[in-house]
Amino acid sequence: MSSLKELLAQRAALDEQINETKDRERGEAINKVRTLMSEYGLTVADLSVRTPKPVKTSKVAAKYRNQATGETWSGRGLQPKWLKAAISGGAQLTDFAV
Repeated sequence: MSSLKELLAQRAALDEQINETKDRERGEAINKVRTLMSEYGLTVADLSVRTPKPVKTSKVAAKYRNQATGETWSGRGLQPKWLKAAISGGAQLTDFAV
């Protein structure tokens, strides 16, 4: 069974090995990156994060309008509640056509 001093010494030695390995591998990675940048003519500015351009969505013209409230529906997707309620009440879809 190891004593506390021995275990602490082992941990210190392992921490030192970890730090040395981390520094060595980091240096190797930096050298790889520099080599690739040189090979492809890249600069630090080329490494900046580029966000994709937002997709432009066009609004669809309203096909149906509630004259009482001014609410509209393009005819795409689910029918809005106001239109469902009106149709359930006996109105026709064509009554709301724009």
